[in-house]
Amino acid sequence: MDIATTPTNPEGNPELADAAPTPHAPPIILRENYRPFGWLVPEVKLDFDLGITRTRVRSELTVQRNAKAERTDTIRLNGDGLKPISVHVDGAAADWHMDGADLIVPLREDAHLVAIETEIDPAANTQLMGLYASGGMLCTQCEAEGFRRITFFPDRPDVLSVYTVRMTGEKARFPILLCNGNRVAEGENGDGTHWAEWHDPWPKPSYLFALVAGDLVANSKPFTTRSGRAVECNIWVRREDLERTDHALESLHRAMQWDEETFGREYDLDLYNIVAVSDFNMGAMENKGLNVFNTKYVLADPDTATDADFDAVEGVIAHEYFHNWSGNRVTCRDWFQLSLKEGFTVLRDQLFSQDMRGEAVKRIEDVRILRAAQFPEDAGPLAHPIRPDSYREISNFYTATVYNKGAEVIRMMRQLAGVERFRQGTDLYFERHDGEAATCEDFVKAIEDGAGLDLTAFRRWYSQAGTPRVSVAQEVEGETLKLTLRQTVPATPGQSDKLPMPIPLRIAVHSRGGTLGEERLVVLEQAEQSFDLPLAGPDPVISINRGFTAPVIIERELAREDLVFLAAHDDDPFARSEALQELAVGHLVGAASGSLSAEERAAGEAAIIGAFRSSLADNALDEAMRGELLVLPSETYLFEAMATGERKADPGAIHAAREGLKAAIGKALAGELAGLHARASTVAHDDPEGRGARKVKTIALGLIAAADPAKAAALAAAQYDAADNMTDRQGALMVLCGLECPERAARLTAFHQRYADNALVVDKWFSLQALSLHPDVIAQVRALAEHPDFTLRNPNRVRALYMAFAGNPQGFHDASGEGYRMIADLILALDPINPQTAARFVPSLGRWRRIEPARAALMKGELERIMAAGNLSRDTFEQVSRSLEG
Repeated sequence: MDIATTPTNPEGNPELADAAPTPHAPPIILRENYRPFGWLVPEVKLDFDLGITRTRVRSELTVQRNAKAERTDTIRLNGDGLKPISVHVDGAAADWHMDGADLIVPLREDAHLVAIETEIDPAANTQLMGLYASGGMLCTQCEAEGFRRITFFPDRPDVLSVYTVRMTGEKARFPILLCNGNRVAEGENGDGTHWAEWHDPWPKPSYLFALVAGDLVANSKPFTTRSGRAVECNIWVRREDLERTDHALESLHRAMQWDEETFGREYDLDLYNIVAVSDFNMGAMENKGLNVFNTKYVLADPDTATDADFDAVEGVIAHEYFHNWSGNRVTCRDWFQLSLKEGFTVLRDQLFSQDMRGEAVKRIEDVRILRAAQFPEDAGPLAHPIRPDSYREISNFYTATVYNKGAEVIRMMRQLAGVERFRQGTDLYFERHDGEAATCEDFVKAIEDGAGLDLTAFRRWYSQAGTPRVSVAQEVEGETLKLTLRQTVPATPGQSDKLPMPIPLRIAVHSRGGTLGEERLVVLEQAEQSFDLPLAGPDPVISINRGFTAPVIIERELAREDLVFLAAHDDDPFARSEALQELAVGHLVGAASGSLSAEERAAGEAAIIGAFRSSLADNALDEAMRGELLVLPSETYLFEAMATGERKADPGAIHAAREGLKAAIGKALAGELAGLHARASTVAHDDPEGRGARKVKTIALGLIAAADPAKAAALAAAQYDAADNMTDRQGALMVLCGLECPERAARLTAFHQRYADNALVVDKWFSLQALSLHPDVIAQVRALAEHPDFTLRNPNRVRALYMAFAGNPQGFHDASGEGYRMIADLILALDPINPQTAARFVPSLGRWRRIEPARAALMKGELERIMAAGNLSRDTFEQVSRSLEG
């Protein structure tokens, strides 16, 4: 029976609860309907006869009845686009039948051996899920439900198996054969083919299966674990990319050592392989012992990668390595528990990067990403808890909420417990659930027991969507300040009434006279609570949510002079940056909404310019932190700040106000910014000082460009021509892309000619133009879509052009609606080729309810046009329908 038309559930899979869906709607999967699978599959043997256009797959599944599940006399093996060539049970031909895409096999006894043979065409797999061809090699991506595109299998994360895999292929085409675990045997067949056999002793779900076959070379360096065992570490790439892999390998070693020291986790196989592929839907995949990576997060050298690229490589390498324990050794029971592995691992990679690069700037960067990606998600039609209750297509829940907010929720537990007790909790979690498919509740319970906390109310963070808002009121009473906090959690789709959630906040009460107060932690547990805090002196100024201890929006009426004081003097780096952001947000939202008088606008500009001047003159700041204090709030963040209550956001007004403020800053601080650019240009070494200098150099150039385009064009051209690294070269080209000047075309041509053979750098070439402030950006993007280097078949290239454009407020929100139409056209063209990538463009159109009426109607119209097209993938259908209904 097809799950789309019947509510029966013979194998215990989560499924539609109330009624069959409409003819065009995929079924809704509910978390509450989870049931254990009826059969255990303790052992799997796979035999691959590899070919680019024809791969034969033979599987042997050892199956046993699951005593914890309802008895069933059939086994449902998931498939997607497969046809069985043969099916045998215990050596005899089976009486099987198909139910939609799934294979149903009768099983009468308590244990059986099920053998299945299938054939697939990797070259035709444009979805890049399952086994597919990329640049002459074969590779896999199985999370979340890609393994069912390789062979029939109970493709769900709670079925854990030990895998033995044999691969055979042409030696000339596939000299390297890689799989999960350890290589146990290899040989040649005498007919030009060779084979390799791999065994992974650790039980894993099918989504962690990986296979790679191709003409690759490795950068290798062993790592010795704390117990003295040698691990062979390899970064596999095309031969021409080998020289750009040193940073990735060094990052892996640092991550392995850090995880031993910080979380007590040691690697557990003899091999750790990473393979870089050009065609990949995600950033990377943590397959046990064989990580498959997007080349973007492996290849880096100073000529082709920016400082930010180096940081991204280090962070993603670490993230996937950390999954070896938080995701592989302990995996998730079902996909509703995705944040169990992803939220925890994001926190681990954030803490690692803080230790590698410095906590202050890293924390500011992480919060900026959260606010740009997750806060809008929480405020829109696609809002969902970090542990969702339902989905139509699980690929749509690889979201900023599950990853980034999930990390913030676990960070709050760490804040409440303290570092040492939190470690006790994570040790207990790994001890209890090693080798299991666990739940978010299992994790919370382990932290609760290990750290000695009561997290009863805290569990609401897992079940309630929306970003809490905390309003602040204060009153001086003698020698104390009475601080009253009130929290509200806005209504979200399907959740109109919310309960208060425990919100930990680090707070200090400073005196504007210059005395800084002592920091303390308070926990807002009720809808409203008051706290008595000691004064540090007269004229108290509250520094709240220091270090961003909670993912909330703080609402307070703070005098402009108090924000200026905090921006200049707060001893918490995040709070200092936040004060400047708050100062700019208040001014820009007021300017965009037309609520400021001319005098108020002038006073606001003067205060912000003064704060910037103080940051430029503060010799105690390192350049990286100085750069953070010279960054204005993004237009996306201003959109969210403006779209509150009944007020709608006006992207055009926001853009004009922000560009106007940039011009005012650039004009008022022209000398200081030119001096900063000149000073930073003399620092060339590759250390924290050099990285900071390169950062502020481009920030200064952008502010100069807003006030004096001709001067900026000359400076940017000179910076481009003198650059000996990609950070300076890209920063200069970014500024030039937004200007109408002769220098622009000449440098764009030179950049493309220099890097024409480097796909990742050509991606930058596309993105810089799509993100630019140039008045003709829409026409330029349309022209780029016709460029010979552009293709819809490569996700990196699609994202480089169109995701960049969707993130360009000036072009995307053009009043004509042309930007919206362009993205809708892309979604319709891309959905039949790669639905997972296509669906990720829908949220940019889904914010229509929070925008001014004229643009809202245009955005909604494009969503309706997509829906009316019909034959949408599950991925895109869910995103579009929720965006229209939410």
